[in-house]
Amino acid sequence: MFMKSPALQIGNQIFTWGARTVVMGILNVTPDSFSGDGLMSNGELVEQSVRQAEYFQKYNVDILDVGGESTRPGSQTVSAEAELERVIPVIQALHQNFPEAILSIDTYKAKVAEEAFKAGAHILNDVWALRADPGLASVAKQFNVPVILMHNRSNPASVEVREQLGNAYIGSEYENLIEDVKRELLMSVDIAKKAGIDERLIILDPGIGFGKKREHNLELINRLDEIRALGYPVLLGPSRKSFIGFTLDLPADERVEGTAATIAVGITRGADIIRVHDVKEMARVARMTDAIVRF
Repeated sequence: MFMKSPALQIGNQIFTWGARTVVMGILNVTPDSFSGDGLMSNGELVEQSVRQAEYFQKYNVDILDVGGESTRPGSQTVSAEAELERVIPVIQALHQNFPEAILSIDTYKAKVAEEAFKAGAHILNDVWALRADPGLASVAKQFNVPVILMHNRSNPASVEVREQLGNAYIGSEYENLIEDVKRELLMSVDIAKKAGIDERLIILDPGIGFGKKREHNLELINRLDEIRALGYPVLLGPSRKSFIGFTLDLPADERVEGTAATIAVGITRGADIIRVHDVKEMARVARMTDAIVRF
């Protein structure tokens, strides 16, 4: 039922895609996260991040994903220098306090990625799939790290704002949603290969919430197996996103059940990694879903 991929060593850990669902916990080192969990808003940036990571590890998180720029619809970009000031002290502290932890850096900037890998990060998580910064692919190749390539048609000019529910993209049109997403993901795969990145290090992300309407997101999750059929491990990141809020008419801090439903269905459709805010709850959802469908 599930496509198995060759085992991949990341840091000191071995990941066998398809054997079980891998849990990635989100550490937003930002003041303006859409879900209200940005650690900068609470002060004591490094200390807050370490405490959050410690809590995540208590519930068996597999990967800690550190990001220094909000990607919510309508958010403002930040400079590489500002992003470095946010993420590098956190990565250094996490690497020091949890030397066995697997860390990913959520960035599309080559300069930030390079410094993050030097500081101890193991994975590149790029929301623009190597298409925003022409130097990023060569950095990933230099450090020989896994790369998460996310589909993205975000357009800052096409954002709908709804009170309590947050922002969402409304202007994206697709001739054929699944085929368009597959084609554009494979274009980024080609960029990675041409840079010399080992095909075994490539992970795909359909980009839930990025340049997609509510209906697009629902369809992508339901048909995630068609993305997985491309032959690469797949990351699914629906956590607390606006399409859940629009479906259930709920704000970001009341979307845990909606997120759980998307995670459970996504796993049945072949998701290998889930990227989530609520690690405790979603790790349990993943374990239970795995027990039912991964046999």
